[in-house]
Amino acid sequence: MVGSASSVVANNQGPLSILSVCIASLSMTVANKYIVSGRNFSMNFLMLAIQSIVSAAAVDGAKRGGILDYPDFSWEEARRWAPVSLGLVSLMYSGSKALQHLSIPVYVIFKNLTIILIAYGEMIWFGGTVTSLEFASFVLMIISSLIAASPNISAWLWPPEVLPGLEGVITETSSGLGYLWVVINCLVSAAYILGMRKKIKSMGFTDWQTSFYNNAISIPVLLVASLVTEGWTSDNFSKNFPPADRSYLIFAMILSGGVAVFISFCSAWCIRVTSSTTYSMIGALNKLPVAVSGMIFFNDPVTLRSVSAVSLGFAAGLLYTHAKQLSNEAKKKAQAGELAFPKSCILLRDGELTSNSLPLSLRRPNSLPPFAR
Repeated sequence: MVGSASSVVANNQGPLSILSVCIASLSMTVANKYIVSGRNFSMNFLMLAIQSIVSAAAVDGAKRGGILDYPDFSWEEARRWAPVSLGLVSLMYSGSKALQHLSIPVYVIFKNLTIILIAYGEMIWFGGTVTSLEFASFVLMIISSLIAASPNISAWLWPPEVLPGLEGVITETSSGLGYLWVVINCLVSAAYILGMRKKIKSMGFTDWQTSFYNNAISIPVLLVASLVTEGWTSDNFSKNFPPADRSYLIFAMILSGGVAVFISFCSAWCIRVTSSTTYSMIGALNKLPVAVSGMIFFNDPVTLRSVSAVSLGFAAGLLYTHAKQLSNEAKKKAQAGELAFPKSCILLRDGELTSNSLPLSLRRPNSLPPFAR
């Protein structure tokens, strides 16, 4: 019985890994939204500190137990990695504040804008390119964001006496403060990802080493920020953690910290048993169930506007994933072409190739040396 069960798991690792990534991502978003949705909740730094403690402890415990293997902690490496961890603190805090003031569908839609910032950041700093198909997906992302924010945009452009009835729609979906936080989060996320990419290359960190250093360095920063700005008084703790919900909130924080590590594991597992292309497609497809979860668990309004915005954002994610696949295939073909025809080849205006580095079989007769003619 045990052998047959293990063989079933072994033969279905691809679907199981994909399902695990989706469930982990969905659980993380729902847990965080549940925590920050409390009527008087304002201790975001403390929530993030608890999550980081759980994540760092889980990764370190797995290392000590022989499950994971990465280099031991180094204070010198921690000092060099600290700017990246500070960026992660900014990313996590702005994300929690955006999720606190926005509905999950609107939050998911606006997070698509991070893709645009990263793409153009890579183009500026790493010599990347943006294809016409990628640009088309960016346009769809922007349109979906405008549809999601249309009630607020209308309220900002026209006063309530001109367009009455918008107040209820705005309070049901999101607030202007939420849009400010999600824009900040998109900017910080793009800067963090671009900066971390460069830092990982220079320091040679593994994925689990990156996870541990990020969480371990973030803990004292988050705790000090919470102690200074969030008021550690008995009254404030009672407001943020009401006796009736206290155990549920603490459990949700611990759960989300563990799920963060589980997401890292499932991501690595999925890429290993499927492909990076499949994993990127999952990221695009997973936005739909995450957005729907807000409508199911938190009673986010289901309207033609919200459904249209989510659907368009979903289509934009799929289009962008397809565009990246085509771009990666083109790069591979170009690299293969460079191997076949060295860079020393000169392309003339009439399309002819000429160089002494070309093999004899590819040279024009008049370009061959006298003894070979």
